[in-house]
Amino acid sequence: MKAVDFIVERPDSYLFIEFKDPQDPKAKAQAQKDFSQKFKRGELDEDFKYKYRDTCLYEWAAGRADKPVDYLILIALDSLTVTELGARTIELQRKLPLNGPPSGSWIRPLVRSCTVFNITAWNKRFSDLTVTRLSAKNAKPGTT
Repeated sequence: MKAVDFIVERPDSYLFIEFKDPQDPKAKAQAQKDFSQKFKRGELDEDFKYKYRDTCLYEWAAGRADKPVDYLILIALDSLTVTELGARTIELQRKLPLNGPPSGSWIRPLVRSCTVFNITAWNKRFSDLTVTRLSAKNAKPGTT
């Protein structure tokens, strides 16, 4: 099973957070370029989908799926545009699926929302959960 990177419990919901950092200062330029191309072409969508579904199933089986879930994917890559983030968001909402099967047989949604962010968009949306990159030279060991 695959799992999302973080689960944050809020009073009325859970946040399932997947984090990718292709812009890590230690990453090679080619690796960043390759990630960006794969992301933009939708080649990572299946991985994101199954990370959510596996985590959802695990949390349900553990008896902790008692609140709505928002699936948030944070991609630390400044070059991503609003259009590119929106395209991935729409496609992932379709693949999860956000609204269940067309038959309408589900009595509750699998996920309340699914959104893809870069750091700038994340910090605009979540002022209480801001993200800041610690530069490799200023960070203390074990914090990058």
